[in-house]
Amino acid sequence: MNATLEQAQTLKQSLVDFVLDAEGNLAEALETYAAEQARRKGISQDLIIDMFLTDGRVGDKTPIALFLEEQPDLSKADRQLLQSWERTFTGLFAVEQVMPEGFELMNWLTEKHYPVKPTGGREAIPTRGRPATELARLKPGEIVLARISPFDETNWIFSGPLTLLGKLGKPKLAVAIGNFKDNHKPSLYGDAPDLLEEAWRSVEKYHLAFLDFFGSDEITLPGYQLNKQMGEFREVLSRRFLADAGIDESKSLSELAAEAGIDEEEMAAAAEESGADAETISKVLASKGSKMAAPQVQLPDELKKAEQVTVLAHPKWGQMFLPQHAQFKAVLEAADEQTNETAGKLVRHYLQAPEANFYVWQQLAEQYPKSLEEVLQTVLERPNFQLKDLPALLREHGKPTEPELPEIASVPIHLHNLFEAAMIEVNKSSKPKGKKAKKSGFGKG
Repeated sequence: MNATLEQAQTLKQSLVDFVLDAEGNLAEALETYAAEQARRKGISQDLIIDMFLTDGRVGDKTPIALFLEEQPDLSKADRQLLQSWERTFTGLFAVEQVMPEGFELMNWLTEKHYPVKPTGGREAIPTRGRPATELARLKPGEIVLARISPFDETNWIFSGPLTLLGKLGKPKLAVAIGNFKDNHKPSLYGDAPDLLEEAWRSVEKYHLAFLDFFGSDEITLPGYQLNKQMGEFREVLSRRFLADAGIDESKSLSELAAEAGIDEEEMAAAAEESGADAETISKVLASKGSKMAAPQVQLPDELKKAEQVTVLAHPKWGQMFLPQHAQFKAVLEAADEQTNETAGKLVRHYLQAPEANFYVWQQLAEQYPKSLEEVLQTVLERPNFQLKDLPALLREHGKPTEPELPEIASVPIHLHNLFEAAMIEVNKSSKPKGKKAKKSGFGKG
């Protein structure tokens, strides 16, 4: 085994032991972090510990920083290596090739490439006549969920456990990326801060457009009416997108396709398969000159049919669609019987529903501080509960207290194209002969 790789493995084990053996604030921070992450799907205990090394905080310090303080005798090289591990990130990687001493991986979220060495040395690389280890089973074209850490100026090493997903077609790969977005939101574009910044900027632009169109950051409408107005809003967004891209929307599809160097028949077929209109296709054409593309956000059927839907809009949290919000506010406004059965159902629902995020609760706390506190005391059977305890309560139920990139954020062009291609492939495979496929709701984008 390469001595430097062996030393990296020893350092890593010492760091993990330091965290697991810790007491006091560090132990409490690990316990809190583990409880929050355990609510996400597909995250093992070993992966949680590895994520905590860089993402966990004790005050304003990471566990790596605390470990360095406790080990003043470490060599300069070891200290630099440990400090570089602050850049460790989680990604969904495609195996590009198997090399003599490692692998070339591509992060599917950002299309960045990495030469990665296993700290287990050559026994982790597949050779003839040797039993396969987990890494030895990796082959070109396969997808793996992994964390990688810097090793030197050009190479990286694996950090923590791997999840091997095998070779995936476009639909399954799109689903895997969707699952990654759901379960590893803090790691989105972890190695591409420029893409992350652009995605957040797109959320702010969407918010401003929402305010321009609806005139308020809180609206309540019947589901069918909201669906109609959201459709009109999407048209306004499309026209803005075309204008920003310098595209003349009066031009025909054939003219736009010719300018973009795309086959018109191919685009028309894609439109028919996906149920997209000419404006959506124009949007795709316009996106060819951009790093990012805006996703198509559609209302689920249950919201379209809802008696009332409240939408709360925020430049960071995005848009929250809440079919029971008016009812919840009515309960909080009532002068009597505030802790009835309806209040209990609503509280429990809002604690579980992802769309009822920290911002939603924060707004209720600002508007109805006294009644919300009383309702929570009764429903939760916590007579000493105070609103200052609300953030801790929400963290107990897996709700982050800081915004995570919402679904309305633009995505990199290669992901947008993958979702579109996957949707077309799903429609083709499910379409009865002689009939057009129904619009697919696949892909959150």
